[in-house]
Amino acid sequence: MKYLPFILFTVLTNAAAQLMLKQGMMNLGAVSFEGANPIVKILQIVFSPWVFFGLCTFVISMASHLYVLSKVELSFAYPFLSLAYVAVAVFAYFIFHEDLNAWRIAGIAFICVGTVLIAQSGRDSHEGGTKVASASMQTSEISK
Repeated sequence: MKYLPFILFTVLTNAAAQLMLKQGMMNLGAVSFEGANPIVKILQIVFSPWVFFGLCTFVISMASHLYVLSKVELSFAYPFLSLAYVAVAVFAYFIFHEDLNAWRIAGIAFICVGTVLIAQSGRDSHEGGTKVASASMQTSEISK
């Protein structure tokens, strides 16, 4: 559980990147490659401010995720990324006035409940499991 702030940072930067990308693509409007060099068009998209900062934020999110993966089990850390769906849905409702109907709210609730269950499973067994794994590695190194 001591890596939970890093996991949540990963989730929030992932969600922020999605929101920035959406804003950038809204600013650009519908993308069409007709009559344009595709490479030039892609570069225009990538280097538009919101899209560029969104991509940079994704890089930060992935760096944070890599750090987390070096410290905790994948089966513990990865499900937390589903909280990015929750954050994106809520912020998209307020920022972009997207629909947040009963079905989406129910889905968000299921995601939250599942994430809480996974977090509870990691509270007791995760840190102990990491210690057991490192202790068994040290034991195998001693026997060599």
